[in-house]
Amino acid sequence: MVGDGSERLLAKAFAARRAAPDSRALTDLVDDYAANATVATRLFPGVREALEHMSGAGWLLAVCTNKLTAPARTVLDALGVLPLFAAVSGADSVPARKPDPAHLRATLRAAGGVPERAVMLGDHANDINAALAAAIPAIFAGWGYGPPAMAGGAAAVAHQAGDVPALAARLVGLTPPSR
Repeated sequence: MVGDGSERLLAKAFAARRAAPDSRALTDLVDDYAANATVATRLFPGVREALEHMSGAGWLLAVCTNKLTAPARTVLDALGVLPLFAAVSGADSVPARKPDPAHLRATLRAAGGVPERAVMLGDHANDINAALAAAIPAIFAGWGYGPPAMAGGAAAVAHQAGDVPALAARLVGLTPPSR
């Protein structure tokens, strides 16, 4: 049910129970998530190393998420990777949300990047579709939450986080970084 933002998650969860959310449901969900976002959250294997490798190789890294910005930053900070990101753009930081390419473009601008040298990494169809609409190559994170069918349109599929640096470099025409 994840990947489309809090409102859609809530609607899907209530629909699964054949119920409708009440007027406080969204506020309650957002408050609960803010209080518990880091409780069971862990990085997937190899993600820290891939991020550190890319950052060290000069990549500007950014997060474009349909989560709210504050909890997203809280999670990244708790995981110890927030300093690696030049920008974090959540659902409340721009008027558009993925798959709208305006969300991705705004995130890219905030990070100081340019579309011609950018790559989107994501594990949901919203990520891939935002990248396609923005004319930015996408890498589907095959280890993430989305099923393989969501990879449609991606320029590449990374089966593990360690694949990402070389795939990203290839997609923007760079020599793959050495390991």
